[in-house]
Amino acid sequence: MIAWVHRRMHRLRLREQARRLHGTGRNAGKVMPERTGWLGGMGLSGLVVALYFIVALLAPFLAPHGEAEVIGAPYAPWSAEHWLGTDQLGRDVLSRLLFGLRNSLALALATTGLSLFIGGSLGLLAATGGRIVDMILSRIVDVVMALPALVFALMVLAIVGTGAVQLVLVVAVLDATRVFRLARALGQREATLEYVEAARLRGEGLFWIVFREVLPNVRTSLLAEAGMRFAFVFLTIATLSFLGLGLQPPAADLGAMVRENAALIAYGDFTPLVPAAVIAGLAVAVNRLIDRLEARP
Repeated sequence: MIAWVHRRMHRLRLREQARRLHGTGRNAGKVMPERTGWLGGMGLSGLVVALYFIVALLAPFLAPHGEAEVIGAPYAPWSAEHWLGTDQLGRDVLSRLLFGLRNSLALALATTGLSLFIGGSLGLLAATGGRIVDMILSRIVDVVMALPALVFALMVLAIVGTGAVQLVLVVAVLDATRVFRLARALGQREATLEYVEAARLRGEGLFWIVFREVLPNVRTSLLAEAGMRFAFVFLTIATLSFLGLGLQPPAADLGAMVRENAALIAYGDFTPLVPAAVIAGLAVAVNRLIDRLEARP
């Protein structure tokens, strides 16, 4: 499922680029302008993303039962009382789905924010701190990026243990390397401009130049990248949770819910596909939303 979402996101991006560059039918060969209507712009994907967050915020009020409350027999079928049945312990799947969405979104937001801060700060520092600082930070990032991200995360979490804090820190460090590359490239472009040279001539310190001069001028690009990274962070956390390295029981998590109910597939019960569809839907919607925002004039 995770691999399918990655392929789907890539195909959607290529299709949109082809439509804009070449058009279709009578417009073939022409550069197509972006649609600016509400649904043609960011409206539909933005509505889906907003709906996800609203449901997550209202999870305690929308859930018919508690997050870890046992209310029936294990693996009870879908019914009017339990819309999505119960899991292996007799807990309401719909309730755990709502709480799992809230927990997964909270982890993804915290991880994305931390990776943006780490990668953005170090990237701008490398761009404006001189050749030695740039070389040291860039080589460290190259080493981390050379390692398979999932394997590295599995190894580190196996050493330091599982939990929300460990998960956020490990994934944030891995994802910060991508933000570092972008921030460094943007910072190097800005570092050659006159206003940065003027700040140096005034005697401003390095951190003043990074956070008060360069950062405000690259903030928009970094925020757009943060939105894109959020989708991949969300998928990474779901993958690690599916492997048992996410939130620990009895806390609900979308990836863990797929693993816990996977045995039902053999009996023709599609309950495990519901949290998988929730994961895929949010990842695709966020990706489409960021594409639309980046394409707006």
